Amino acid sequence: MAPLTPRLVVPIDVKRKPWEQKVHLHNRWHPDIPPVADVTEGELFRVEMVDCTGGRVRDDESADDIKFLDLTIVHYLSGPFRIVDAEGVPASPGDLLAVEICNLGPLPGDEWGYTGIFERDNGGGFLTDHFPSARKAIWYFEGIYAYSPQIPGVRFPGLTHPGIVGTAPSVELLNIWNERERKLTETSHESLRLCEVLHQRPLAILPTSESCLLGKIEEGTAEWQKIATEAARTIPGRENGGNCDIKNLSRGSKVYLPVFVEGANLSTGDMHFSQGDGEVSFCGAIEMSGFLELKCEIIRGGMKEYLTPVGLTALHVNPIFEIGPVEPRFSEWLVFEGISVDESGKQHFLDASVAYKRAVLNAIEYLSRFGYSKEQVYLLISCCPCEGRISGIVDAPNAVATLAIPTAIFDQDIRPKRLGHGPKLRRTPDVLRCT
Repeated sequence: MAPLTPRLVVPIDVKRKPWEQKVHLHNRWHPDIPPVADVTEGELFRVEMVDCTGGRVRDDESADDIKFLDLTIVHYLSGPFRIVDAEGVPASPGDLLAVEICNLGPLPGDEWGYTGIFERDNGGGFLTDHFPSARKAIWYFEGIYAYSPQIPGVRFPGLTHPGIVGTAPSVELLNIWNERERKLTETSHESLRLCEVLHQRPLAILPTSESCLLGKIEEGTAEWQKIATEAARTIPGRENGGNCDIKNLSRGSKVYLPVFVEGANLSTGDMHFSQGDGEVSFCGAIEMSGFLELKCEIIRGGMKEYLTPVGLTALHVNPIFEIGPVEPRFSEWLVFEGISVDESGKQHFLDASVAYKRAVLNAIEYLSRFGYSKEQVYLLISCCPCEGRISGIVDAPNAVATLAIPTAIFDQDIRPKRLGHGPKLRRTPDVLRCT
C-alpha cells in the first residue's frame, strides 16, 4: 500500500494576517510558548508558513515597504511542534532531534518573492556604508528557476531552504542568551567597529513586547506580558539552531538539533527560494511564503553522545547539519578574492569580516561593468547561489575570503577578455526605489 500523504499540521492562507491564521503562529523563542500540535517520530508532516514579514512586503513598484518595515515583527514561525515517540513519550532535554527535510517549495498560487536592502537607520546590512538607502527587487518563479524584472539578463535555479529551524530554549538557556546579549548592547559603540565603519546597527536585538506574537497565549494577559518581556528575538542563530540561513539546507538535508525542553518544541519559518552565502544585504535571500514536509527522529541522550559543549555549561552546544543530495549543478565560476585590508588601506589582523567585505565589493565593482547598477549586483550577490569561503585564516596578517559566482546565471559572458571584446553594455531597468 502506498504511504499516506503528509499530514498538514499548519495550513496558511496568504490573504490573512499572521495573527488571523487558523493555527497560531509566533515570532519569539521561549519555553512557555505552547505547542500547536503533537508529531510522532517517523511521521511525514507538512508545515506551511508565511514569509518572514507576514505579507508586509508587496509585489509593487516601490521600496517604501522595505524602508519603513517594522523589524519587531520578524520572523513569523510555524509551530512549536511537540515531538513524541511511537509510545507517546516526548523528546526529553539532553536528546538530539533529527529533522529531515523531505520536500519543500513555495506555496501554490503564491510563486513570487523579494530581495531588499534595508535603510541604514532601519536594519542596514553588511555594506550599509556603501548602500545606505532602501531598495527592492521582485522575483518570479518558473518551476525551479527565478528571474527578476529589476535585474534583467539573469536567471538561475533556486536552492530552496528554510532560514529558520530550531527548538525551544530552556529557561536557563534563555537567561544565558538575554544576559550575554544585554551586556553586548551596553558596550560603547565608539569602541566597536565592523570593517572600520562605526556601528549603525544595534549590537543585539533584545526582548521587546512590541509586535510580540506568542501563539495560543492571548495578548494583554499577565502570562503574555511576562513571556513577551523575556522571549528572545528570532534574528540571530543560537545554540538551538534558529536563524542560521544555511542555503544548502534543502531537499534531503537533515538537522540534528539539541533538545532543551520536553517535547523539543520544534519551530520553522523564513522560507527562501534562493540565497547567496552570507545573505549580505540582510533582507538578502529571495524571501517567500512556502511549505516544508518533514520527518523527525528522537536520538535519546544524543546531546551528550554527539555534541561537545564549548562554553561554561552543557547548554553551550550547536546543531549539526547534514546537506542533502539535491543542488543546482554549476561547472564554471568566477571567484573574487578579498583580504583583510579595508577600503582606506588599513591593515587588519586576520579579520575575516573585512576580507569577505572586500571580496563582495570586488565582485560588485567588477559586475557593474556589465551594464548593471551596483545596487542590482549587491542584491544579486545576496540571493543567487554564490559560494562564500574563508580560504585562509592563519597566514598573518591577512585573512583571505573568496566569493564564487556561477557564470551560467548570466545571459552574457562575464569573463575578462582582450581589449575590444569587453563587456556588453546596455541600458537596463534598475531595482525599485522609494517613492
